[in-house]
Amino acid sequence: MKKIHQYIGIAVVALASLTAASCSSDDTMTDINTDPSKAATMDPNAQLTTAELQTYGDLGMVEIYRNYHYAFDQQLMGCWNTTNYGGHHTIDNNEMSRVWTSLYPTAVKNIVDAIAHADSKPNLKAVASVYRVYLMSLITDIYGDCPYTEAGLGFIKGISNAKYDEQKDIYYDFFNQLDSADRELNAANDKVTGDVIYNGDVAKWKKLANSLRLRYAMRISNVEPDKARQEFEKALIADGGIIESADDDAYIHYMTTSMSFGQESYSDYRGNRLSQLLFGNDPANNPSYICSTFFNKLKDTGDPRTYRICRFYYDGLMSATGPDNRIDLTDEMISQHQKMEPCDPGAYSWDAWPTGYTSDLLTEMAKTNSKINPSLAREVRPKLANNFLKTDNPGIIMTSAEVDFLLAEATLKGWNVGRGSVDDLYWQGVRKAMDLLSDRYDCKPVSDEEFNTYKANNSIGHTNDQKDEAINTQAWILHFTNPAECWANVRRSGYPKLLSPDAYGWGSMLTGGKDIPVRLCYPVLESSYNKANYDEALGRMGGKNDWHTPLWWDQKQ
Repeated sequence: MKKIHQYIGIAVVALASLTAASCSSDDTMTDINTDPSKAATMDPNAQLTTAELQTYGDLGMVEIYRNYHYAFDQQLMGCWNTTNYGGHHTIDNNEMSRVWTSLYPTAVKNIVDAIAHADSKPNLKAVASVYRVYLMSLITDIYGDCPYTEAGLGFIKGISNAKYDEQKDIYYDFFNQLDSADRELNAANDKVTGDVIYNGDVAKWKKLANSLRLRYAMRISNVEPDKARQEFEKALIADGGIIESADDDAYIHYMTTSMSFGQESYSDYRGNRLSQLLFGNDPANNPSYICSTFFNKLKDTGDPRTYRICRFYYDGLMSATGPDNRIDLTDEMISQHQKMEPCDPGAYSWDAWPTGYTSDLLTEMAKTNSKINPSLAREVRPKLANNFLKTDNPGIIMTSAEVDFLLAEATLKGWNVGRGSVDDLYWQGVRKAMDLLSDRYDCKPVSDEEFNTYKANNSIGHTNDQKDEAINTQAWILHFTNPAECWANVRRSGYPKLLSPDAYGWGSMLTGGKDIPVRLCYPVLESSYNKANYDEALGRMGGKNDWHTPLWWDQKQ
């Protein structure tokens, strides 16, 4: 851990920008047109660090998760950002474009350049190639067809208007790149020194490469089942194996940093900014209200994670720079059988203002603290627990729990998995998903008794459809802290079955259509600066930049 923090500390978190030198052959003109503050070359290891840290460390970029992903998946709802954008299906080009306009000019550019300059470092090149696949999956799974083969080559090859590759071709190349990286990675070769995920452990990178192949194979299983099965089964027998335990989990290590929303926090990638956003910059309107869909699924099934993830806080004394001084009323509410009122899809926290209750704890505390209002009704809304609001929380890439769910679904499909029964793999994944909360977020461990009680009361089902729904609903719960993968898997699998906010009475507020969107729109500036390639991509999508147009892999069985 100390070494990883050293890497973070020396990371090129000032974006490690690459600036092209002048084309002039005249030395004087070259001097004039060259910015002396920019480097023409960078250490590829530092570029890897920057790309990894940006994934959850870019405060501006991860706003897209709070605004759209968590709302579309109905895990969070109630704060202005989540309800206004995703909850009300509000089309806002600036908000929708955040991943595109952040990853391409920084993480993608750095990782592509690192690959180009790592010919003498085969392990670094392979690791960077795996991470390039992961970064590009974030982009294509949000927008669809996108620049891929020519992305990030502006400095290296002078390509300023990259073509949009078809998503099918992008996915096919994912499999080739991950297969190649698995074969190239070798502990006898160079040491990868800029890695803040596995600290340069080549064996674990091989497992991640193969496990990502499982994820992407399952992603295309509805549109190309034969190719999906072939790639899935190849990944299972590939050299290096797959992620099988929590020790192999792929997550980005972050540091404790300031909760300030000042300008410096937008360029400092050392902290998990998604966790910071979930805390918010307005203690009076904490953004992490839990959506009723998510809360009720946990509570109604007696899931032991319910009150590890969801808590009821009185925030009247909370600090503006962190979740300090919150008064936890959860245990009191449970013991008094108080009504719990999470926000429905499409609702703000102040809509249908709840009655609230008279808290004995707050009433007693109010006797000595005049700042406490014991009858504040908002406290009956569940919020995200403090454990998930820390800047040193991990940035989840992939876990062994997800791999188990993928193996369970593949077994259900009749693929050659050979890892146990569907039921065994499913419950193994559920157990690991519960353990993730204590392993990575310092939640109270789920005891064997709690787990066994939950298992006894919740069957995976008897039919294939019931089992498929159970597997992917558990994946939805698992991916709460991995919103990009969560939204992708919900769209691909169709589970859980989510109702539009229209069904909850918010139809008049849904300006972007009543159906839950299935992609985000390309940035408007692409229609001006990359018009030919942009128009060609839209032509493959019916000619409209419409967020109700399914992606290539988003085909229901």
